[in-house]
Amino acid sequence: MRQAPEKLRNLIEPIIEGLGYEAVGVELLPQGGHELLRIYIDREEGITIDNCEQVSHQVSGMLDVEDPIRGDYTLEVSSPGVDRPLFSRADFARFAGRRAKVKLSVPHEGRARYTALLRGLDGDEVLFEVDGEALRIAFDDIDQARLVADLRPGRGQSGESKG
Repeated sequence: MRQAPEKLRNLIEPIIEGLGYEAVGVELLPQGGHELLRIYIDREEGITIDNCEQVSHQVSGMLDVEDPIRGDYTLEVSSPGVDRPLFSRADFARFAGRRAKVKLSVPHEGRARYTALLRGLDGDEVLFEVDGEALRIAFDDIDQARLVADLRPGRGQSGESKG
């Protein structure tokens, strides 16, 4: 999965959790001549712009002191949104029963991209269902994954009827 280095996550995640938020994921991505440090936060009540600003201020202060990123970078803090990225094995288990778009780092059966129903985990493999067929993908072969939101009226994010 495309995450920031563990050392950087270990500096950032305790700050987020200490402020009362869930650290959904931390990415460090190349962007032009610098890097983009993208942090996703969440909590049960949802996330506001003020929450993102609070986390940004606290993390920025730590980054200024620790200086773990070489060169210039942009810090971005946001909620995971309805198309929440999946970073960990726990995410794939938590969102079993939901649809996801998946990009693989290693093609499986000639394909590197799938839209599939998450079925959970079995050891180090993520279980999917594609067109009614079971599919097992090694967790380490997944480059990116995001939930697919069902935004039809009367449906929840998972597509279940709300009524």
